[in-house]
Amino acid sequence: MKETVVVGMSGGVDSSVAAYLLKEQGYNVIGITMTLVPKDVFYEEKVGGCCSISAVNDARRVADQLGIYYYVMNFREVFEKKVINYFIDEYLAGRTPNPCIACNKYIKFDEFLRKANALGAKYVATGHYASIKYDDERKRYLLIRSRDVKKDQTYMLYNLTQHQLAHTLMPLGGYTKEQVRKIAEDIGLLVFNKPDSEEICFVPDNDYAGFIERRVPDKVEKGYFVDVNGNILGEHKGIVHYTIGQRKGLGLALGRPVFVVDIIPEKNLVVIGDEGEVFKNKLYAEDLNFIPFDKLDGPMRVSAKIRYTAKEAKAIITPYKEGVMVEFDEPQRAITKGQSVVFYDGDIVVGGGVIKEVL
Repeated sequence: MKETVVVGMSGGVDSSVAAYLLKEQGYNVIGITMTLVPKDVFYEEKVGGCCSISAVNDARRVADQLGIYYYVMNFREVFEKKVINYFIDEYLAGRTPNPCIACNKYIKFDEFLRKANALGAKYVATGHYASIKYDDERKRYLLIRSRDVKKDQTYMLYNLTQHQLAHTLMPLGGYTKEQVRKIAEDIGLLVFNKPDSEEICFVPDNDYAGFIERRVPDKVEKGYFVDVNGNILGEHKGIVHYTIGQRKGLGLALGRPVFVVDIIPEKNLVVIGDEGEVFKNKLYAEDLNFIPFDKLDGPMRVSAKIRYTAKEAKAIITPYKEGVMVEFDEPQRAITKGQSVVFYDGDIVVGGGVIKEVL
């Protein structure tokens, strides 16, 4: 028997097959579902989010089929502090956060790893589509892009430290989604055709602004749309309703397509402009984490993604102030403060940081 590994089980096909593969490899596998979402978030059980009752039941059934121990652990309090409050504060500050990155950083590979260690486990494991490899030459663990490029989730994982990488297993990195579903079907898991969860777990209806308004109704105030010269164009519903590059849902009739080009929270203004003003080629990022090395010592040629769904683009990253300056070869659409920019060298994740300024 190999070491003990705790698998984060969401009730979906990916984490279920991850648990199966690790057991087949000889690990002593324990399945745990993390209860994250506050009790005031409503789920339609016919769909079920990652923390819904149906998700827990699915995970428990899979654990029974695999013959592994299974537990449910409550992470609601730390999730509220580290993820939900951060999410709300960022939107109120005119930025657009990525709560899944925060969850990975503070919950799944921090709090969860500590809980796993307390259970005597050497590793945690997830169903992420990514690979972890040790590089003998660098004497460091590396995060590698998934074989399934369409499902690759390395963008969400750039914050992983060397300690976390050393104690994390990601068995799905060498598989495609189709192969994972086929494995689940072949071994008789009922979740083999369960649809992927697309929404943020604590906003199951995808109404981010509505969620924030319900949580902090006194902090979401109407204000003005203005053009780039400061001329008032109309009234907005509150800055949490808007993000850079947005065209739909503005409620403005100006006779031409217009877009959100900036948000000024201290004045409660949403700046509107033409599409050309949405394209920029330089940004400044902080809160950095690098994986193949500890610190960026000089300019480096990389490919970079400014959001999870964005295409990679060639860029040069250069140390600047407390972070890095990122200069793209070609202008990028809707670079957004609060999102993360992630750097790649081929299939290797170089690292990333949070976008603080768009220049």
